Amino acid sequence: MLGEFTRRLAEAGHTGLRPLHGMAFQALKGPGATAVELAERLGVTKQAAGQIVDDLEKRGYVRREPHPEGGRRKLVVLTGAAEAHLADAGRILHELETELGRSADLGVLRGELGRVLRALGGEGPLPPLRPVW
Repeated sequence: MLGEFTRRLAEAGHTGLRPLHGMAFQALKGPGATAVELAERLGVTKQAAGQIVDDLEKRGYVRREPHPEGGRRKLVVLTGAAEAHLADAGRILHELETELGRSADLGVLRGELGRVLRALGGEGPLPPLRPVW
C-alpha cells in the first residue's frame, strides 16, 4: 500500500519525497515549529531535524522565518508546495482506503493492527511514529 501511495504521489507531481517528509509536514502544519520542536515531535535528534529542514528548504517545501518571540530561534513553516503535497496525499490516502474497503473490512484491519502494536509495545499509549530514512 505504501508503494502504491508513493507511486500515486509521484504521478501527482510529488517526486523524490519519502514518508519521512510527509511526517515532517504533518508536524509543521499550522503555525510551524522550531527545529528543536520538530525533533521532539518526530522523535529524532536535533541534528537529524536540522538535516530534514535543510533538505526540505532546498526543495522549496519549508522556509525559515524569524520566531515571533524574537531571539535567534527560527520558525520553520510550510510553503505552498508542502500544503499542495498534504492535500494530494490526503486525497490519495482516502482513495486507497476506499479501494481497500471494497475488498476488506477496514475496521477489522485497524483493530488487528492495534492488537499487533499493543503486543509489540505493551499496554499503555501507542508508541510515537518514528520516521524511517
